[in-house]
Amino acid sequence: MDRAALRGDLRAAVPDATAALVITGAIFAFLYYRVADGSSATVAVMPDLADAGAYWMYWLCQAFGWSGLLWAWLTTMLGLMRSAKPPRWLPVPVSRLERWHRCTSLTTIALMFAHAALFFAERVRTNKTGAGWPGNLWRAFVETFVPGGYASGTGKIAILIGLLALYLAIPLGLAYYFRARLGARIWRALHRFVLVVYVLSVWHTLLYGTNVWFDGWPRDTLWLLQLPVLGLLLARLLTPARPAERFGAGLSPVAVLRRAAALLAVLLGAAAVVYAVVSGSDGGRTPGAHHGAPLNVTQAMVWGGTAVLAAAAVVAVLLARRVERAAVLRSGA
Repeated sequence: MDRAALRGDLRAAVPDATAALVITGAIFAFLYYRVADGSSATVAVMPDLADAGAYWMYWLCQAFGWSGLLWAWLTTMLGLMRSAKPPRWLPVPVSRLERWHRCTSLTTIALMFAHAALFFAERVRTNKTGAGWPGNLWRAFVETFVPGGYASGTGKIAILIGLLALYLAIPLGLAYYFRARLGARIWRALHRFVLVVYVLSVWHTLLYGTNVWFDGWPRDTLWLLQLPVLGLLLARLLTPARPAERFGAGLSPVAVLRRAAALLAVLLGAAAVVYAVVSGSDGGRTPGAHHGAPLNVTQAMVWGGTAVLAAAAVVAVLLARRVERAAVLRSGA
């Protein structure tokens, strides 16, 4: 593990993490105010949360969730800018973009963990198992940190997706500090899967977050923020920073097909975002619907997708290792 690089990035992330905490506090104040003045749509659906003072840990948990999504958006944007061919007008060097990307990634992981930890604390406080503190702690731990452990309402899917995002973010985000052991090609192959963490975070928050029971500009703005991500991803696919990955650089037919499939997915994603904004229907929370959107996704589907993702990661690593070994043999010859 490159401990020196990690220590340096942690020190550099202090201003970034401080800004994240300030913004989290502002979001918490906003959510708290909405509960206090009766305008929170969450309280309209779950009136037992109307006492903002009694449930302050829940609202702080939600605030960390929203700032976590914001920082996930920020670090994803920086990462895509770094991995695409830098435009001439870029005001900062690429090395600084990369440093910012690593620092915001560390802050994002911390915010995600704080979001989960506060939900755990709230579940410990409110759980009534009849088994005392040990029973309350165990049940809260299972519901918060065990994928699939939360077994009621939309939490069956929402918390499962959120946990998968957290548990994928930690190894994929920290893999950079093991790149000397993994090898550059294997690290890059793994790091590309970090986009799945962002997709899961958006899915978890925008479709299942309990503070998205509203219409209008807030939801539209959150969806429109996905268009710059898709635009940068499109630029990354068409003009990667590495010349060897660009079209016309001798890519294999399989690589071209894979790139074409990714381009098609990006265009479909952009169309879906535009449809969600124009139609006002995104499959998430809708005002006036007491139980929100129906659960048209099952845990079995999510686990099936996770298995496919794991298989794809293994294949990517094996292919990268084969290319790495071939390069070593060529250099030895």
